[in-house]
Amino acid sequence: MAASTTERIAVMAVDDSEHSALAFDWYVNHFHKAENRLILVHCPETYANVTMMSPGRVQELIKECETKVKSIQDKFLEKMKSHGIQGEFIRLNGDKPGYQIVECAVNKKATFIVTGTRGQSKVRRTIMGSVSDYIVHHSPIPVLVCRHKLPSEIEKEEKERLKKEVKEKSAAPASKEKKEDKKH
Repeated sequence: MAASTTERIAVMAVDDSEHSALAFDWYVNHFHKAENRLILVHCPETYANVTMMSPGRVQELIKECETKVKSIQDKFLEKMKSHGIQGEFIRLNGDKPGYQIVECAVNKKATFIVTGTRGQSKVRRTIMGSVSDYIVHHSPIPVLVCRHKLPSEIEKEEKERLKKEVKEKSAAPASKEKKEDKKH
């Protein structure tokens, strides 16, 4: 069977989180194919109650948002360029990122969607909502969810494991001594 030369379109949701960068790296190293065209999408956070803010504060928030979006765009386009990946960056507007990402993927006739996840608990996802959760449950096309533990999370788990080991080792001789006392 000959390799297909048909372009596949991947839509990847990106933001300024480490989870997003890890998802990009995982996609590039394990899933990307030369015929894929990658569309990076970002939906900036919106601010509620801007009508209650002064015009100066609103302008300040807009400027901060534009700077943040530009930084995300530059970062990921540079990563694409360094890996020789063809594609583009699209800024999505709206206050429902999950919905916007799915709509963009459908409109672009994407083959699949890639997203990272912060690994929130079920309760937190239920209360706060989760973009990746929304995408998985509402996308009519396949979704690749890249879940990673951050180095800080791994370090914390390792410290807790070592602490538990030390505690168990120090408790073991004491319980052994108690058993010896009972024998005598």
